[in-house]
Amino acid sequence: MNIIFLFVFLELGSLGWYFFKYKQFFYTREKVAENNQGEELENQEENKNGNLNTNTNPMGINLAGIRLENSVIERIHPYFGYVQKPGPDFREGFKYNAAGFISPYDYPYHKKNDNQYIIGVFGGSVASNYSIYEIQNQILEKKLKQIPEFKDKDFIILSFATGGYKQPQQLILLNYFLSIGQEFDMLINIDGFNEVILAKANNKNNIDIMMPSTNHVVPLTNIANNSLSTKSIKAMLKINDSKDKLKDALETLEKCQVAYCYALTSIYVQNLATTYRKNVKLFDKERKKAAQQAAGETEASIVYFYAQNPELEESELYETMAEHWKKASIMMQQIAANNNILYFHILQPNQYYPTNRIYSEAEKKIAFDSDSPFREATELGYPVLFGKIDDLKQNGVNFLNGVKILDDAKEIVYIDSCCHYTEVGENILSEFVANSIFNFLGKKQEKKEIRDKTQNKIISR
Repeated sequence: MNIIFLFVFLELGSLGWYFFKYKQFFYTREKVAENNQGEELENQEENKNGNLNTNTNPMGINLAGIRLENSVIERIHPYFGYVQKPGPDFREGFKYNAAGFISPYDYPYHKKNDNQYIIGVFGGSVASNYSIYEIQNQILEKKLKQIPEFKDKDFIILSFATGGYKQPQQLILLNYFLSIGQEFDMLINIDGFNEVILAKANNKNNIDIMMPSTNHVVPLTNIANNSLSTKSIKAMLKINDSKDKLKDALETLEKCQVAYCYALTSIYVQNLATTYRKNVKLFDKERKKAAQQAAGETEASIVYFYAQNPELEESELYETMAEHWKKASIMMQQIAANNNILYFHILQPNQYYPTNRIYSEAEKKIAFDSDSPFREATELGYPVLFGKIDDLKQNGVNFLNGVKILDDAKEIVYIDSCCHYTEVGENILSEFVANSIFNFLGKKQEKKEIRDKTQNKIISR
């Protein structure tokens, strides 16, 4: 009898807990999805590839930042520095394809008919997130379809962007994929932030500033060199142990038929998730230490990087970075023009470059970190990029300065203290890109119509 009362007590308490948490009754529940932004923001440091993902499941358990299958999801690439490990993605319709990029398609993607219009997106994590948002919401597609020549086009968006990418990676990627037969009708390159912050990081670590990001390639190199510290190895073993337990617990949770089973298992899962995240942070901290120690030490490494020795002075650092950035974009424009491809270059907005945007106290807590290494690099580097804009335009680059596009938004637009945007911010960026390209093509169409009319008049005479 006591056991029955205990069961009833636990079940009633669990039913109340479930209703309070999910606003529905356990026995008549629908599948729930919980998006805990607070935990997600804390977990961004774990996801150094920069692809901002919210990992939830139909049972409402927040697994943001947790990779149940793979701990190391980046792979060293002989041409691009690094790519993502091919495999599934939790977003419907997306995967990390064999080339290592998130997309619904395999690369090279070949047109199925002449009506298809292929848009390639290049850059870092902001560009990657832009491509995902565009595929899901068709902001650019809907705008371009207002132009008669694009009315019946079938738009295909292909992402060649990955967190941490910077010039000349975009340029190298474009050349490589064109060489193996990838077709493009338009290129969109969204960058600037990675160029300034990662130039500083590379310089500090005595690696040439035009080499791929030390934040990404050096930890991978340390694994390849088998140079992880004892603490890193212990953290990795604990991470794997937590993942195994999480998989089992999630299977149990899915089979729960009574509320108290769900409640107890749910709490257990969240505790395992917390342990996992702590160990990921420890592993990341230790591998950063190893990266700083190993950076520039190429003699004993199986992966070779050009050294930055001596370290560049501040003024020379940003001027050198910006000049390379400019030249790489001009080369992308020239390659695009030679292949009859439209090219648009967008400078992305970032919270650490001061504009007229007024931040709420809530957003300040999300968007800014007093210890961030990004602040100084952005404040010093962006003005040097601005100084190259006229040269870019004079060389035929369709350049769009997006630095101030978030200024008038009343809602929270930044989702972390790095550079990534909320859905509101993503929408503003997509609208800016779409409207800017629409206006450019509209003017181009007007000029063509004027030329045609003039030629017709000459012929009629």
